[in-house]
Amino acid sequence: MPKFPEPPLTLDRVRPEWHELPADTVLWRLYVRGGPHPSLWGGFRHFGPVGAARFDHHLPPPHAQERAVLYAALDVPTCIAEAFQATRTIDRTRRTPWLVGFRTTAPLRLLDLHSAWPTRAGASMALCSGRRDRARRWAQAIYIAYPAARGLWYPSSMYAARPCVALYERAQDAMPARPSLHLALADPRLDTPVQHVAVDISYRLAGR
Repeated sequence: MPKFPEPPLTLDRVRPEWHELPADTVLWRLYVRGGPHPSLWGGFRHFGPVGAARFDHHLPPPHAQERAVLYAALDVPTCIAEAFQATRTIDRTRRTPWLVGFRTTAPLRLLDLHSAWPTRAGASMALCSGRRDRARRWAQAIYIAYPAARGLWYPSSMYAARPCVALYERAQDAMPARPSLHLALADPRLDTPVQHVAVDISYRLAGR
């Protein structure tokens, strides 16, 4: 039996494991203001699926649609490690990245991929670290099988399995009107924390 097969057609018969994310939880994300696809601090991405993203639940082929996703982490180092994993270079100026921290305004029920659910569903933890195209097909199946899910709670494959979230558009009502912290990644106030993260995970630094 493969450890990471295609999602079963009977996924809705598998008992879910839930992570209840409390209201007032601080989430962190990096987003870009420049380049060909600029975004907003609290913007859910309605275009997809995108090849580099693991848990896009968008319907292929890539196009703008009602389904939308927002990726975030529970701490800044995880956020940075995930955002710059492709090049392992923290570029503080290219595409004008900004760091944002915000507090959720309502509790969120998330499917818990830290649990035994992936194994029970016929997969494994490779769901969080294996082929991204197959993980996206699982995300599409999960979205349909569990209408109560407002997103996914999953371990980072880049930073000590620390918690990350992929929020569906079903979670948009839990977004605050304003962020708690909002700084350009090139802001001098972030020099020390970004340098510490770079040393900790052996990423290169660029842009300052």
